[in-house]
Amino acid sequence: MRKRLPITTLIAVVGLTYGLYPYVALSQLESAVRHGDPVSLAQLIDWSAVREGIKEDICDLVMDHPAQGTAQDVLPPFGASFVRGVAGTAVDRTITAETLVAATRNTPSDDSNAFDGTRISWAFFTGLDSFRIGVITPGTTEPVLVDMELRGFKWLVRRVSLPPALLENSHLHT
Repeated sequence: MRKRLPITTLIAVVGLTYGLYPYVALSQLESAVRHGDPVSLAQLIDWSAVREGIKEDICDLVMDHPAQGTAQDVLPPFGASFVRGVAGTAVDRTITAETLVAATRNTPSDDSNAFDGTRISWAFFTGLDSFRIGVITPGTTEPVLVDMELRGFKWLVRRVSLPPALLENSHLHT
């Protein structure tokens, strides 16, 4: 019985550490955003994967909801690739650690932050190496979905899914 206690304790400590680890990474991410630290953001976010996901969301939005067109206004394959190229250029230029930091500092008061009023609605594991967070931003009801993935021994943001209403109001939408 005495030999089991250290093993059971070790398993409990490892399990608890594993369960809390994505929340620690989330706290580090929040701190990096609030303090405008692009170096830390670069280490916590897989920017190329996030950009690719946003490009997919924009293309899906354009293909599923063409602007003021009829049901017959479906883009041919060339048009779809053109939209993808335009969206890709805008996303590549706009979605960076530096622009995120600049967006948080673009407020009237030095004490305020563009993410004030943003809150985490829920967060949970979606798999052994994946974690999803629902973030409510001011003025929206549908959450921004943030997917994190455990790579090696580090949690990284790999996907940010913006709600259609937020995409439609952004300057990324073509």
